[in-house]
Amino acid sequence: MKKENRLRKILVEGKIAVGTCVDSYSPAAIEAVGYGGLDWVRVCNEYSWRRDESMEHMMRAAALVGITAMIRVEKGDPYLISKAFQCGAGAILVSDIASYEEALAVVKASKFPPKGHRGYSGFSFAGHWGADSGKDWGEWCDQELLVGVMIENEQVVSQVEKVMAIEGLDYGFFGPSDYSMSIGLRSTQKDNPKVQDAIKRTVEAAAKYKKAVGIGIGEPYEAEAKKYIDLGLRIIEVGHELGILRSVYKKAGDGIRALRP
Repeated sequence: MKKENRLRKILVEGKIAVGTCVDSYSPAAIEAVGYGGLDWVRVCNEYSWRRDESMEHMMRAAALVGITAMIRVEKGDPYLISKAFQCGAGAILVSDIASYEEALAVVKASKFPPKGHRGYSGFSFAGHWGADSGKDWGEWCDQELLVGVMIENEQVVSQVEKVMAIEGLDYGFFGPSDYSMSIGLRSTQKDNPKVQDAIKRTVEAAAKYKKAVGIGIGEPYEAEAKKYIDLGLRIIEVGHELGILRSVYKKAGDGIRALRP
């Protein structure tokens, strides 16, 4: 699909890209994200995996409402990266990266030769079932699709400047939960000084090479977003849709039950 990548455009313009994560595998939820005015949506395949038609339906929903779909996949399988792009993702995000070499392998798996080793086929949803295949489509894929890695452990933070210098890597996404675990905190401690220092190191390295950094935020959304935008992060993920739904229902239920006749 040789359409403008909304997330890339926003980042190139130096603006803030606001999105969320959808865990329900519901195309309707993806549509709601777009109609709600967000810019991108992440579909997480690290902790669950639907090897069926549901992913393609979600990509169609994202295309319908004009938002960028970001698919997160686990490391070590370059074919998952190719499949994500083939089914219509505008960005991929690979989890648990621990070294420069692993980050470089992600970029190589995302690009067509000679830049990488992604297998070529325009016969897919992304290639309009062959209607957009050809040299121009290959060039568009290499230039427009976004490639990102999770920054979520002590090992990769120690190499973060080298990672951010990789040509073809567009962004890093900081994972405070796994980073907290990796340094022995045994729970998510986003505000711990050591975690905050790692976030700052990541942002500084990214800025040096004109890359973007993302992070997930919770309530109060505006206050936490401001904190991280002021630090230099430009990809802001507003919670998870099922968590938001649960929170809204609980608040409404508790409030209604507290009413007196």
